[in-house]
Amino acid sequence: MTKWNWREQREKPAFLALEDGSVFRGHAFGNRTDRVGEVVFNTGMSGYQEILSDPSYCGQFVTMTYPEIGNTGINPVDPESRSAFLSGLLIHALNEPSNWRSKESLNDHLERMGVPGLAGFDTRALTVKLRDQGTKRAYLCVSGEKSEAEAVELAKAWEGLDGQDYASRVSVDTSFTWDPEGEDSASWGLPGPLPPADIKLVSYDFGIKWNILRSLRQQGMEVQVVPAKTTAEEVLALNPDGVFYSNGPADPAAVQYAADNAKGLIGKVPIMGICLGHQLLSLACGAETYRLKFGHHGCNHPVKDLETGKVEITSQNHNFAVSADPLPSCLEVTHINLNDDTVEGIRHKTKQMFAVQYHPESAPGPHDPYYLFERFRKMIKR
Repeated sequence: MTKWNWREQREKPAFLALEDGSVFRGHAFGNRTDRVGEVVFNTGMSGYQEILSDPSYCGQFVTMTYPEIGNTGINPVDPESRSAFLSGLLIHALNEPSNWRSKESLNDHLERMGVPGLAGFDTRALTVKLRDQGTKRAYLCVSGEKSEAEAVELAKAWEGLDGQDYASRVSVDTSFTWDPEGEDSASWGLPGPLPPADIKLVSYDFGIKWNILRSLRQQGMEVQVVPAKTTAEEVLALNPDGVFYSNGPADPAAVQYAADNAKGLIGKVPIMGICLGHQLLSLACGAETYRLKFGHHGCNHPVKDLETGKVEITSQNHNFAVSADPLPSCLEVTHINLNDDTVEGIRHKTKQMFAVQYHPESAPGPHDPYYLFERFRKMIKR
């Protein structure tokens, strides 16, 4: 691990320029590459390694509202995908790692992943601005090669995430079977060996997280992961017992091919969806989606199960939501967000299909909604 040098870190002036002309000045860490992206904030107090490796953040600068970041370092066990897909990380204080599991500092990891970072500024002031005004396009200058005025103009000129298909950018190129030996899925504190894989599942990769795959395997499912643009005919030719629609980044309305494929699958095979998958399955049934003001990003969002009346604390990461008005007659709302009453879960009234907006795999986050994977297994077995 590289020896920490506070003085060297402070001598890298950098800034974040927003499309409205606001500028937040601090110092650079990570990779010295300028980036453009959309600024969001995450309210999690920990779990930044899983956040860094969540493909759903592709095209975004993630602002951590908790002020001290870097303490637990980076380890080879906790990543949620093959790379870091976010545009940049924005934090208040960059700390030296002091956790026994750490093998690499946050600074060194971002440098190796090609991701820039900005530290040493008022992240809570930025968060309040985003909360009050909504997400912003921005330009992060860590190279020293752009003036603040130039960076503002570059932020304004960026096309943004609306109408953009980012799912195909983060998806795998070729199909693969997840963890065929069971080593990765069984090493996560399970009390015994994995159950036999008696269910054959096909999962679309729109930006899937590894802990989703672990959770499905822990439910006795052999998971074959397929690229985002795999057709419904190709999926059905694999003769699956069930199909999973994964999480992913950006605008669901721009991933129309995935919604069209869902139309060819609903009613022919049991289906579960998470996050972007929830939105795509809803679109396939005739629902509409819309952009939230600043999205849901964090590990502490309260969601009510309308069937049981129970409240779950959930992990979420999305900028778009499914509209409840109008909701197609074939669907019913199963879960709602208690912060803003947005739709958090839907179920098809006559077909074997359900989906949730939040992340039951809890990486990072609480384990309250894990029962949904068990529910999916029971649906398939029925």
